[in-house]
Amino acid sequence: MLPEKTFEGQLAIVTGGGSGIGLAVASEISRLGGRVVLAGRKPERLADAVAALTAAGGRAMAQPTDVRQPEQVDALVEAALAWGGSVDMLVNSAAGNFLVDADQLSVNGWLAVVNTVLNGTFFCSRAVGRQMIASGRGGRIVSIVASYAWTGGPHTVHSASAKAGVVAMTRTLAAEWARHGVRVNAVCPGPTDTEGARPLWQDPLARERLLASIPVGRFAKPEEIAQATTYLLSPYADYVNGEVLVIDGGEWLGKGLS
Repeated sequence: MLPEKTFEGQLAIVTGGGSGIGLAVASEISRLGGRVVLAGRKPERLADAVAALTAAGGRAMAQPTDVRQPEQVDALVEAALAWGGSVDMLVNSAAGNFLVDADQLSVNGWLAVVNTVLNGTFFCSRAVGRQMIASGRGGRIVSIVASYAWTGGPHTVHSASAKAGVVAMTRTLAAEWARHGVRVNAVCPGPTDTEGARPLWQDPLARERLLASIPVGRFAKPEEIAQATTYLLSPYADYVNGEVLVIDGGEWLGKGLS
């Protein structure tokens, strides 16, 4: 576990920070002494999240943001700079997904997911990366991806394609921005027990099949994903750049030894 003041005096932007993995990451950054700007499209969720972090002794603010809109992303970074003076960390957790057969996926459905996951991650990384480079202090960026970005996955062509783009973006920015002191990595969670994911395994048979595909036999806890993310943001990972850290209990290995 990282020391409690690991991020003392630092500020992080967390997109998708009002719930799920994004909120878990924001909570862990806050616990470790960092200030957090929570971004998302639902102001009421952001307000609840800020209240929870503040009640736990943290420092947080909300900035309603649609990451698909570059001007809103610019406003997010400006608000963070006005509050904290610099942005030291960015976590790209905003996402969108739904299961659908590829031949039945509408153009609007494709665009909704790709614009949020791929375009939104780039808009945020570009806006924050510019500030990190200009400051001369560098910084750290972590994006949340998924293993079907490289394995493929039925009914996820929109999300898999977008996440694969984020993996390529991560490695490209890592190579390009390292000379500026900006490290760029990604975390790849397996099935995680969050409110948004639970409907995917509501059917007992679907849940049983999914658990059977995970060698450790359980879903990930949001705080486990958060701890891995904060490792990559911390000084302990200063020589880690362009990596995708998989935390899925061995699911993507296909239980080849079972």
